[in-house]
Amino acid sequence: MFSVHLSEIPRTISFRTGLMFLALFGFSFLGLFGYIYWQTAFYLKAESDTALLRQVDNRSRQTPELREQEIRKHDMQDVDGRLPHSLFDEQGKLIAGPIDTLPAFKAYDKPDEFRWDKPNGRTRPIRFMVHKLDDGKTLLVAQDMHDIHEFDELLVHALVSGGCLLLVVGLLGAIGLGYSARRRLDTLSTSIKQIVEGDLSRRLPTRGNRDDIDRLANVVNGMLDELERLMSEVKGVCDDIAHDLRTPLTRLIAGLERAQRRGLIEEDYAVTVDAALNEARGLLLTFRALLRISEIEDSARRSNFAEVDLNRIGADAAEFFEPLAEERGMTLTFEPAPSPAILAGDAQLLFDAACNLLDNAIKFSPDNSHIRVCVAGAADGPCLTVSDDGPGIPETEREAVFRRLYRSESSRHTPGNGLGLSMVAAVARLHDMTLEVRDAAPGCEIVLRSASR
Repeated sequence: MFSVHLSEIPRTISFRTGLMFLALFGFSFLGLFGYIYWQTAFYLKAESDTALLRQVDNRSRQTPELREQEIRKHDMQDVDGRLPHSLFDEQGKLIAGPIDTLPAFKAYDKPDEFRWDKPNGRTRPIRFMVHKLDDGKTLLVAQDMHDIHEFDELLVHALVSGGCLLLVVGLLGAIGLGYSARRRLDTLSTSIKQIVEGDLSRRLPTRGNRDDIDRLANVVNGMLDELERLMSEVKGVCDDIAHDLRTPLTRLIAGLERAQRRGLIEEDYAVTVDAALNEARGLLLTFRALLRISEIEDSARRSNFAEVDLNRIGADAAEFFEPLAEERGMTLTFEPAPSPAILAGDAQLLFDAACNLLDNAIKFSPDNSHIRVCVAGAADGPCLTVSDDGPGIPETEREAVFRRLYRSESSRHTPGNGLGLSMVAAVARLHDMTLEVRDAAPGCEIVLRSASR
């Protein structure tokens, strides 16, 4: 279990993202609720004003006697003063109605508001309209706005309580996201520390939901796989160099020491020097091959990639090795694909890889045998196959043969430095291709296949 301090949570990206969305939803909530409140308040006031205008119009159509009579009757019926109507004379004195004083107003036939102190001691908000009648008297119609104001307050309280709930839930969600992200990052950090301390077999944990962290972890794990492979190869190369180069160096030193101890004639010295030069050239060729593989694996030659036809590569390689095969009585056949087998790559490197496969096939096959080069196009990518009638490669060594300087016991006395298939593997990795060793019964079959895109 991991302990996550609260002080660490605000520094996580998930927490800050949660806060950002909380602010976004908060502003959206305020905007939406404000719009609803404004529309509702505007609608209620507009309905109230329309009702006041209708009442003014109805009272204006009545005769003076009927109007006064109806206002007195309305006053008796409207006990709570919900819709008070009052009538004033030319001097502003009350004739009939519950509102005994004409309130201050801005203009006739325009709605306005004031606070009405009722006889029962309560103060109520009143929206009213004043109209000048034809007989010179003043008509006041009004509506109690207490319920509408209470509704407005209810909306405001709902806005405040909803905003507080949104804030609390959003903060808790952001804290939860930050806590989860921090724990996951702690898990990744622990794995990375173990890798830094030397455990290259360790991998970053993933949840399998293919989120951003999973995608990053998969990329890092792929990098660690490649790093582990390279470290293993480096260790294997060091061991193989110590094992395979020890013999030619020993022969070189022994020959020079013999020449130093013995009194040799000039011809013997020349023979000894020639032998030493041959051993040195062999060592130099080995190191050049190692540098060539390193250059290929550096991927610097990807800039030279262009469309390449494997048919052309296979035909050129087969033509190049045909004289060597004829010297040993071998039959070298080439079978092209019926249509162009196009892939993106470096033509020279692919040619070198095909030549190394053919060189191995000829080197390890008996005289008068059959070597086949085949190019095929398939849905999963074009491929080049080289097969022979030689002794084949044991299944236990089919992965090891692609290591640098690796040579099986059966090929120890065969000329070579054990770097041919390593170079082919390097070219395959550079081109995102796969190498597969199969049993040709008899012989060996190696398939260089382009991965499908």
